[in-house]
Amino acid sequence: MALKRCPWSTSSELLIRYHDAEWGVPVHDDRKHFEFLVLESAQAGLSWLTILKRRDGYRRAYDGFDPEIVAAYNEKKMEELLRDTGIIRNRRKIEASIVNARKLLEIRKSHGSFDAYIWGFVENKPVVNRWKTIAEIPAKTALSDAVAKDLKKRGFQFVGSTIIYSHLQAVGIVNDHVVSCDRYHEINRLQ
Repeated sequence: MALKRCPWSTSSELLIRYHDAEWGVPVHDDRKHFEFLVLESAQAGLSWLTILKRRDGYRRAYDGFDPEIVAAYNEKKMEELLRDTGIIRNRRKIEASIVNARKLLEIRKSHGSFDAYIWGFVENKPVVNRWKTIAEIPAKTALSDAVAKDLKKRGFQFVGSTIIYSHLQAVGIVNDHVVSCDRYHEINRLQ
């Protein structure tokens, strides 16, 4: 029997794989958090499918999303990234990714890990929504407003509330699978 999925995920095999294996699964790894921050910031103004198609390019270009390596990028590396056809070549987004790697490392020093910091906003308990349709799912919430505001105060860039809400969904801090989706219940069992 075919899986019941969130309607947004069924238009391509790449989206189906992402939906079925990753979206909403709780993440507790700083490198994975950084990966999603880079990818979601890159997505601004674009589709998620566009970014997923370039994900391998991003992994290669960004040294496996190691924030310690990315934080050390210099102007020469920036110019290299701006010529890399495997990623979105937007100067502001690339600059933001480097700044954000540095700021993530600062959060590690003060909180032990970026993971502890971001999960602290929900006291380590995922927000489980009960949306019946994807039309009900908001683009941002009071939670994403609070996280985005704090990240901006800490110097992060390209982290508006909508981008941060996407991050919270992707890393399982928020379960926004619709209730008719099989993954909704599977992810709730992971908690």
